[in-house]
Amino acid sequence: MQHQPKPHQPNNVAFVLGNGTSRLFIDAKSLLPVGSVYGCNALYREMSPHALIAVDVKMVNEIINSGYHKTNEVWTNPNKGIINKSYLKLFNPHKGWSSGPTALWLAASRGHQHIYILGFDYQGLAGKLNNVYADTFNYKRSTDVATYHGNWLNQTERIVSEFKNTIFYRVVNDGAMIPTKLSAYPNITNISVSEFKERFPDCIYLDQNDQKSVI
Repeated sequence: MQHQPKPHQPNNVAFVLGNGTSRLFIDAKSLLPVGSVYGCNALYREMSPHALIAVDVKMVNEIINSGYHKTNEVWTNPNKGIINKSYLKLFNPHKGWSSGPTALWLAASRGHQHIYILGFDYQGLAGKLNNVYADTFNYKRSTDVATYHGNWLNQTERIVSEFKNTIFYRVVNDGAMIPTKLSAYPNITNISVSEFKERFPDCIYLDQNDQKSVI
């Protein structure tokens, strides 16, 4: 059965978690009572967001084999190779995007007025893979060359352009990549980790090693 996105929670705040390493300061579970949480791929290994988005077939099949999708909201595309589509929510039409931007689109489509974007780093770490799950099952090695980010960036721009009445906040570390094309839109701003901590002081780790210990 195919499902269209529909309202999830009657709140104005949402958090969309990519898996770039800049989100290691976040205690993701603590975000759940604050707003709607949208996560990607292996985030389910740590916690249960309000909606999990995965479009890579290998990752989807891992989620299915775990049984997570039977009791949690999981969205994907109707791709060939998925071993069993029961319990899954399928995008119709097929978006054909990466998981992070797809999760961001889902959050925006549900009408949240304020969306915080975490772990959308785009660039690699000194040219190498930038992902909190590097070196784990179904992920590349941390020594692999960084994944090309152009498609992620273009898809993010399309969302920001489409949802003009939504305010997006991309949380960034010092020295983070600030895409010029996103800076052209008045409804998206970059805020520092310190500013995020001021707004949500109970949703952070004091030490990033605390987050790494649960991955």
